[in-house]
Amino acid sequence: MNRAFSRKKDKTWMHTPEALSKHYIPYNAKFLGSTEVEQPKGTEVVRDAVRKLKFARHIKKSEGQKTPKVELQISIYGVKILDPKTKEVQHNCQLHRISFCADDKTDKRIFTFICKDSESNKHLCYVFDSEKCAEEITLTIGQAFDLAYRKFLESGGKDVETRKQIAGLQKRIQELETENAELKNKVQDLENQLRITQVHASPAGSMTPKSPSTDIFDMVPFSPISPQSSTPTRNGTQPPPVPSRSTEIKRDLFGAEPFDPFSCGAGDFPPDIQSKLDEMQEGFKMGLTLEGTVFCLDPLDSRC
Repeated sequence: MNRAFSRKKDKTWMHTPEALSKHYIPYNAKFLGSTEVEQPKGTEVVRDAVRKLKFARHIKKSEGQKTPKVELQISIYGVKILDPKTKEVQHNCQLHRISFCADDKTDKRIFTFICKDSESNKHLCYVFDSEKCAEEITLTIGQAFDLAYRKFLESGGKDVETRKQIAGLQKRIQELETENAELKNKVQDLENQLRITQVHASPAGSMTPKSPSTDIFDMVPFSPISPQSSTPTRNGTQPPPVPSRSTEIKRDLFGAEPFDPFSCGAGDFPPDIQSKLDEMQEGFKMGLTLEGTVFCLDPLDSRC
């Protein structure tokens, strides 16, 4: 293995500086994986990492798992590892954290680089398989380092600090987006639980009352059972109010209660009056006529 960010004096770079400083150079490769290493650089370090990841990939391949394909985007800011279909960033290796890069001369498809993880501060070795571009990808990463170092000298180190601040802000934005997504899911769960609770709390057979039907004159039929409704009919007229019966019994000038034949029973009359009424009823059955207040036994006129 060779090429650790140094190039020969007679070796020219493959890309224009603008392509790496203003844009990026894309490459397609297979990602064998990453593993932790003890040293940030060294040929033997990356060689052991390659053997380890090749063996792990051979086992996964025997189990039917394919080696995942990735897209590499190389620029003066770092190396991004993306899903080629969804363009989702799987790893973002900033250039100032990459400490070693090399391609394997015994296996021209393999290239690797060592990057310090921003969260765990561990050195991770990333190994890739590219059938035709392993050496070219290594040279492109070396050119990105050369351009970034020149830019660092021109800016007096301010550019590196700016990139660090931007990287920190991007990481914080990603954390906030993840937290926001979790909060949205919690709110949605609470709304679903509240909706289920309201459905169980409402009566199963509850129905809205129906308006009473009307007759051919567009009037609500009278029902002695139901109370008089105060709702106006369709013709706009309000039914007359029903006079309420007073619970207080009215009396005459002598203090006597008025006679009510509907509320009085047979037991309410004195014995002599009751006998008179019985005689009157019997007399009417026998054909008697009533003249004034005297009963007469004369037979009825046939002309009547």
